[in-house]
Amino acid sequence: MTRRIVQQVLYLEVADRLRAMIQSGELISGVWIDEMRLSKELGISRTPLREALKVLVNEGLIRLEPRRGCFVNELSARDLDDIFPLMAMLEGRCAYEAARKVSDDDLKRLEPLHEQLQQHAAAVDTDQYYATNALIHEAIQALADNHWLSDLVDNLRHVLSLSRHKSLTWPGRVQASCAEHLAIFEALKARDPENAEALTRKHLLNQLHALHALDEQAQRSSNSELALQPSTQEANS
Repeated sequence: MTRRIVQQVLYLEVADRLRAMIQSGELISGVWIDEMRLSKELGISRTPLREALKVLVNEGLIRLEPRRGCFVNELSARDLDDIFPLMAMLEGRCAYEAARKVSDDDLKRLEPLHEQLQQHAAAVDTDQYYATNALIHEAIQALADNHWLSDLVDNLRHVLSLSRHKSLTWPGRVQASCAEHLAIFEALKARDPENAEALTRKHLLNQLHALHALDEQAQRSSNSELALQPSTQEANS
């Protein structure tokens, strides 16, 4: 029995490590999971690694393809359209509950995070901005103090980590995102649940709009490159 408990803790620790590798971009979307290499790097056998991969498959971070192995999942435009409105609804509710329950001490703890966010936005440091942004979202979620709601948010947040901070690469998005966060913070300070919820929903959906804009830009660029390429007939003439 003791051996089983230790084994369970190990594969959960491995799942946490793999999840962090995906969120940091160390394992990028679409990449094949080399189990033998990872086992050596992590200093573990393949059994706990495979158990950890099963956890991430259930979370939607990894996909298993028969006879090919495991791959880091990729989110399609349809996936994003399906997930972001749900996330907006759930995080909006977190903000609603947080605005009802937030204390003066809670607001004091949130103040430095928002100051850091402004500094990273001014420097256009997307990595640091993303990290601080995540801490603010998690802090508001904790203030909501609703474990049922929190579990749902965590599950979707794991999946959305596949897109990392791609939306922040859209021109002006970092500054706009920061302004949105500051507005949400003002609603929390005013103890205004309805406004906090509405602003948070809009904040999440604006991320989706930025991702769509980036995809459309990439598509236009791809079409332009194809148009500039000579046809096979022209190339052979």
